[in-house]
Amino acid sequence: MSVWGGARTLAGSSISKSFLSEFRTSSRALPGRVCNRSLHASALTLCRQHQAEMAQKKDQIRRHIRTLEFGRRRFSTSPSNRHGHLDPPKPGEELHVTFIDKDGEKHTFEVAKGDNLLDIAQANELEMEGACGGSCACSTCHVIVESDEMYDNIPEASDDENDMLDLAFGLTETSRLGCQVQMSPELDGLVVKLPQMTRNLQASDFEKRS
Repeated sequence: MSVWGGARTLAGSSISKSFLSEFRTSSRALPGRVCNRSLHASALTLCRQHQAEMAQKKDQIRRHIRTLEFGRRRFSTSPSNRHGHLDPPKPGEELHVTFIDKDGEKHTFEVAKGDNLLDIAQANELEMEGACGGSCACSTCHVIVESDEMYDNIPEASDDENDMLDLAFGLTETSRLGCQVQMSPELDGLVVKLPQMTRNLQASDFEKRS
């Protein structure tokens, strides 16, 4: 077998043109007195280097794929369930609520008593999910109340809401579910912030596993 044939055999059928070019260059640089055994040894060394580089690249690709799959499993960008429009408040009974979106922009609305934050956000085309339809069975309408004092004016969260909040991304001491916060005169002027990301885990996901 020729030196070139030996190089191809050692490298396998998937050898790249750049590898063969590198081998030819290195072999031409050898003195004429070097025997074929030395050329075969050089070819074997280059093959091993090439295989090590390919294995490293494959490992990097695998790690990148695992990272992408990790993100897809835990974080949701599913479409919001729209709840329709809200009736405008009666004159003299307007309440005010401000949402701070993911870009830091403020949106203030006049709403009626009894409107919940999820319905208000979706009626005004803000980016807030309601994967469970507002039934307190997910954490995709997670909001963060800006004022501790205003947070204390909100009725205490139920056990179901606390269970869902445990699944929320970026949970804080003043986190609530938008579907469970209803506007009242005590909450006039409420300011809430939308988290940068939501985690779409629902109660039904755990029921299926049990």
